Amino acid sequence: MVNAGSEKDAKDPMAPALPGFEKINRYWDKNQNTYAAKILPGEYYVTTHSEMIITVLGSCVSACIRDRVMGVGGMNHFMLPIQQDENPSTFGSAERYGNFAMEHLINTILKNGGRRQNLEVKLFGGGKILAQMTDVGKRNIEFVRQYVKMENMLITSEDLGDITPRKVAYFPMTGKVLVKRLRSLHNETLIDREKSYMDEIAKKPVQGEVDLF
Repeated sequence: MVNAGSEKDAKDPMAPALPGFEKINRYWDKNQNTYAAKILPGEYYVTTHSEMIITVLGSCVSACIRDRVMGVGGMNHFMLPIQQDENPSTFGSAERYGNFAMEHLINTILKNGGRRQNLEVKLFGGGKILAQMTDVGKRNIEFVRQYVKMENMLITSEDLGDITPRKVAYFPMTGKVLVKRLRSLHNETLIDREKSYMDEIAKKPVQGEVDLF
């Protein structure tokens, strides 16, 4: 991938990222002929511009949310921390972590011109790619579906579960999503990244509650 500074093929200069997203990796994507923002586990990104948000998902899930009238929208990439009881019918502190990930994305969209009644949601990921572990992907799916239902939000598309990783490209301005299922991994990068992320969130204190607008 090309660094943000390599814009020789772009027609227009890259618009500045919204406040708080300056550290997100943004670059010119020659294949899609657009600027793109690449997010990693634990990150999210919101834009008011015509650009693409891209990520690669294994056990993690991404919610792609946008105001279908205004075009402002974004994507997150998160995983619930595994609890000691590993009871799939309860989430406890893990649920609060998921709430934090979802509500930050939604609040940022609303702060930048989105209206709650116009929001649409597309859900991706939750694959069982770590065979030796509890099916955290399934727990992520259960959580995000439950969350969206409780918030009375409109799900217009989803591609969840199975055993394959996914590369997801989201265009908030139009709502278009491109999903590529990665049938085989040529290296251990994705698995190592998710294991590292899982270890990191297990050590973090549970975040406080976030009030939705």
